Amino acid sequence: MQVTVKAHFNKQTKDSKKELVQFYVKGEDEKKPEINQLTREVVELQIEGVDQKLTCEFSKTTKDSKKTVLEFIVKGDTSADHSFNFYKKAGSDITLNIVESQMSIDDFHDGHEGVSYTVDNDGTAHINPDQMSLEDVEEEDSEPGQEPKENETDDYDPFEDDDALE
Repeated sequence: MQVTVKAHFNKQTKDSKKELVQFYVKGEDEKKPEINQLTREVVELQIEGVDQKLTCEFSKTTKDSKKTVLEFIVKGDTSADHSFNFYKKAGSDITLNIVESQMSIDDFHDGHEGVSYTVDNDGTAHINPDQMSLEDVEEEDSEPGQEPKENETDDYDPFEDDDALE
């Protein structure tokens, strides 16, 4: 699902927890039912004339007698380079294209895979036995039939060399 609206790019704010973009929609476009259907979904925002897209959570829609306000929370891993041209349009009237993303809201908030595990009633955690360990990585780095390589810096003693103290 997607919707295109004429809007005013009102503001972009960023704090330590999140980045927010806000648009004002006026006129006939604020009556489009797709706006309400996309609220609380993960969407991609694109401004006409800007190549970059922003992946966002369509946070909320608020209406008053003069305008409809659309607020979006930008996905945390968006690079500054990626969004610079997008934000150059802040404060101007734009054509905004809002497209529903294939990303789920859980994927949007999680952001990383991590290790799969289960927890017993007593609190004991169990990981998949096929999960790669650090020992597996060391064995892959060494040649077949050889012992894993030791890190050369493990044997270095900075106090052993008298020249280092001078």
